[in-house]
Amino acid sequence: MTFTEALEYIHSLLKFGIHPGLTRMDTLLQILGNPHKNIKCVHVAGTNGKGSTTTAISNILIEAGYNVGLYTSPYVTDFLERVQYNGEPIDKKLFSECVEIIKPEVEKMAEKGLQITEFEALTATAFLCFERLNVDILVLEVGLGGRLDATNVIDTPLVNVITSLSLDHTAVLGDTIEQIAFEKCGTIKPGGTLVCSYGQPESAVNVIKTICDEKSNSLIVPDVSSVTIKAQSVLGTHFIYNKQEYHISMSGEHQIQNMTTAIEAVNVLIEKGFSITEQNIKNGIKKTILPARVEVISKKPLVILDGGHNEDGAKAFYEAVKGCFDKNKKLYVVAGMMNDKAVENSLKPLISKADTFIAVTPENPRAMKAESLGEIAKKYCKRVIVCDDANKAVDIVKEKITEDDIFFTVGSLYLAGEVRTRLIEKFRNVD
Repeated sequence: MTFTEALEYIHSLLKFGIHPGLTRMDTLLQILGNPHKNIKCVHVAGTNGKGSTTTAISNILIEAGYNVGLYTSPYVTDFLERVQYNGEPIDKKLFSECVEIIKPEVEKMAEKGLQITEFEALTATAFLCFERLNVDILVLEVGLGGRLDATNVIDTPLVNVITSLSLDHTAVLGDTIEQIAFEKCGTIKPGGTLVCSYGQPESAVNVIKTICDEKSNSLIVPDVSSVTIKAQSVLGTHFIYNKQEYHISMSGEHQIQNMTTAIEAVNVLIEKGFSITEQNIKNGIKKTILPARVEVISKKPLVILDGGHNEDGAKAFYEAVKGCFDKNKKLYVVAGMMNDKAVENSLKPLISKADTFIAVTPENPRAMKAESLGEIAKKYCKRVIVCDDANKAVDIVKEKITEDDIFFTVGSLYLAGEVRTRLIEKFRNVD
């Protein structure tokens, strides 16, 4: 099986299960010899910040000399960004071989009425890959929710993590923060340790504390009073936490929240025998850069790409870049959103600052049509363009922008994946 055939097969499966639950996943993994049982895990759930937190933990462990698996989602440009080994996408040949192993078993299960979904198949494939690679530890990011997520088949992990919680995927996870917290806390296993980001809504904290008590889990929350910001710009943040100095190469105060969460998760690993120095932690955090997370493509003009896909993500982006606004500089914004997000509330602050707003339709069945986004934008911006092609929108901006202007592309990781290559081609060498 070639890599292309393997990907086509994974994508051919159902997006979501007909009946939610872990029975299918448990059955498939049992047939495959339970590869996940042989892997030590850090399990990360949350609404926002999962990608940054998991990547930071992975980078710290790599700095400490461990062989590290990272399972994350979604990807921006390369599908195997989702399945990494020591900071790089895993080998395509290994991935294809593992898909070839699971394919006949998935087909046999389908004949018995057990339809494996795309994410379940990918997760099973990842477990097989990581078992073959004999990873020392796997940093495992939840796909959706937690309680019924395919990753939740693991036993008690070395440490559970819950990052920032907010309302998202409400049709699946519930429309209150308490319901969201309950679903995320479904990853908590008996007798474990949970590290939870600071700054959570009080109602979510109450749910988290209750479930930790029920499952006899220790609860660790980073001490926000120990955080001091020394310097901050769109290029990164220098801060002190518990008397240690750190540099984050990504912008936004929300990244301090993510990095302190990663630090506390790593401290749990140290307590459990992992050999990790303070310098490993500092180096791992500094090296943590994710594509399309307030990603600075160019400094002159200032070009930033961000895939914040919900209201809290958009708010975090706005907070990260608000120091860039200047009445003497024109702001160009290209945006595209999914239809099931709080689109107007998410983008309104940014649209109102834009001199030119270009609405596009991301390549996804759930995408909001550019025309609909354009109608929303016209309430807040005088110059709105509706464009049928996201890369064409980038070209439009390139023709008009000067080196003193600002250009943001925002709204969805699907959009970011479409335009990132074009943005780099057009702007990266402009500095």
